[in-house]
Amino acid sequence: MPTILLRRTRGGPKTLGRRLQAQADRMLDHLGLADAELSVVLVDDRGIQALNREHRGKDQPTDVLAFPLGRPPSADLPRLLGDIVISLPTAARQARSRKRPLLPEARFLLAHGLLHLLGYDHATKLQKQRMDSATRRLVRAATDTRKRTPEPAPTKTAAARASRHRPAGQARSRTPKSR
Repeated sequence: MPTILLRRTRGGPKTLGRRLQAQADRMLDHLGLADAELSVVLVDDRGIQALNREHRGKDQPTDVLAFPLGRPPSADLPRLLGDIVISLPTAARQARSRKRPLLPEARFLLAHGLLHLLGYDHATKLQKQRMDSATRRLVRAATDTRKRTPEPAPTKTAAARASRHRPAGQARSRTPKSR
């Protein structure tokens, strides 16, 4: 499994860790990083506050922290992305304030942390827009449990048949295929 999940706190549904782990794997697959390794740690507010104080100089709890490993991948080892630390109590408070269950909040924080590991930031308005858009795509990918199979490439015969039935001078339709 590319995602390793550690639970260092009580609280939240017992299945939350397994579900987040599966969703992290789907996010990695969506990003083309199915062979990469990711560590996700679920902690309490005290644990994340200590990390926030030590690494960011902010003596307060936060919702998610990302610690990239910062070393290039090697040929004989899988790509190690880093650690994402999520505070379950903070996630639960945010979920309540947004009137949604804990899992969607934790999934959002997971996607947000993963993008930080990949170099995304939200310091400027443009960076925030790009990161928000990428976060939404990852959240959708994490919740899509359908098995995707690549569509077969059209054969020359099928392409020729399609062009014969198109009125002269009319271009092929650019309508996207449904998923």
